[in-house]
Amino acid sequence: MVVMRKHEVVLSSKEKKKLKAIVSTGQNKAAVIRRAHILLKSFEGKTDAEISALLYVSEQTIRRTRLRYVREGLQAALEDKPHPKPTPKLDEQQEAHLVAITCSTPPAGHARWTLELLQKRLVEDGIVDSIAPDTVRLLLKKTNSSLG
Repeated sequence: MVVMRKHEVVLSSKEKKKLKAIVSTGQNKAAVIRRAHILLKSFEGKTDAEISALLYVSEQTIRRTRLRYVREGLQAALEDKPHPKPTPKLDEQQEAHLVAITCSTPPAGHARWTLELLQKRLVEDGIVDSIAPDTVRLLLKKTNSSLG
């Protein structure tokens, strides 16, 4: 009696040839080569634990790769999924407000604006609910503004 593994990798000869070409040429991203190795070792009947020890990857990575192969095919299993672009923390008008604050006189008791002071001011003015000082720094860097 043959026991089928969940999400078993069954490669066609064409797929096997393609994967062997990927791992032997070294002309691809490391992640693609690693996934090709995972699929080949899975096809050879190695367990997730054995593959993990051979390739120094987590068993979760192996399961995810096998699952994507079974559900979406070879190309999807090899490629990274596209990552959505992060939404900007501030819109243009809010960024203009930040630059205006930066150009204004600092609060009493301070010689100049600090990232923390700018962060607190943006929250006090109701521009944002919260923002990290480093995000303020990156926004000012993008606009070529200086704190002094």
